[in-house]
Amino acid sequence: MMSRSTDILLTAAAPAIWGSTYIVTTELLPAGYPLTLAMLRALPAGLLLLAVVRQLPRGIWWGRTFLLGALNFSFFWAMLFVSAYRLPGGVAATVGAIQPLIVLGLSRAVMGTAIRPLSVVAGLAGIGGVALLVLTPAAHLDPIGIAAGLAGAVSMAFGTVLSRHWQPPVPPLTFTAWQLTAGGLLLVPVALFFEPALPVPTAENLVGFLYLGVIGAALTYIVWFRGLARLDPATISPLGFLSPLVAVVLGWALLRQDLSLLQIAGMVVVLGSVWLSQWAQAQGAVRISPRPASPAAVRPSAP
Repeated sequence: MMSRSTDILLTAAAPAIWGSTYIVTTELLPAGYPLTLAMLRALPAGLLLLAVVRQLPRGIWWGRTFLLGALNFSFFWAMLFVSAYRLPGGVAATVGAIQPLIVLGLSRAVMGTAIRPLSVVAGLAGIGGVALLVLTPAAHLDPIGIAAGLAGAVSMAFGTVLSRHWQPPVPPLTFTAWQLTAGGLLLVPVALFFEPALPVPTAENLVGFLYLGVIGAALTYIVWFRGLARLDPATISPLGFLSPLVAVVLGWALLRQDLSLLQIAGMVVVLGSVWLSQWAQAQGAVRISPRPASPAAVRPSAP
């Protein structure tokens, strides 16, 4: 049995890898096809996993799967791209960073999870750290972009909480296959209606599609949903702060983008907020864990 720390570290690998999405998209994929790219990221990966698991949802899980697919993929990615196109990347990332705080409230409303003050502090610190990482003084605020960013954060927060609340009697691999396929199918008509046909892909495009589909979707979401099956949403949601951190580091390392002292301070704040959130949730788990039964309590009664 893996320890809680190992589960957290393994789950953290997913948002860390998602941090590479920006550089892969900008350097390897054609520009101007956000919905089509989102569909091609989700649907082939979902169908591939379905071919592996060879199991479809049954009964109530059909509706739940398509709802979760919409929340975690279709609607979330659509709003994410709208926000990214209408806002500077820093503003979009900062707006999306509110998600862990939304998860805290939803976890309380849906699952009755206690809201720990230190978790709120950690969430606010994480937003501040992300702002230091990616926000620039010249950033402008577009109302539609802000609304889309908030809608995307709410969508992913609902998807995270409900994915934990609704646990199907199947492995995370199967649960991931269902959601990716459903999310991809929902994106097909939207992409066909709103966007022109994708040009013939180049070799670089194919590498980008392969990476985002296999690594950035299939494998990482298997890890993410596995974490949701083992840990509460308030524990794993702050791990999402690692995505903008990794994106900035990759931009510095691979694209030679500048890295300022404020951004380095933002990295420290982000890492500190992630640690604080994990510590707060761990302390809460210790306090509510049942005490060992006393010898008198386990003594068999007389016949």
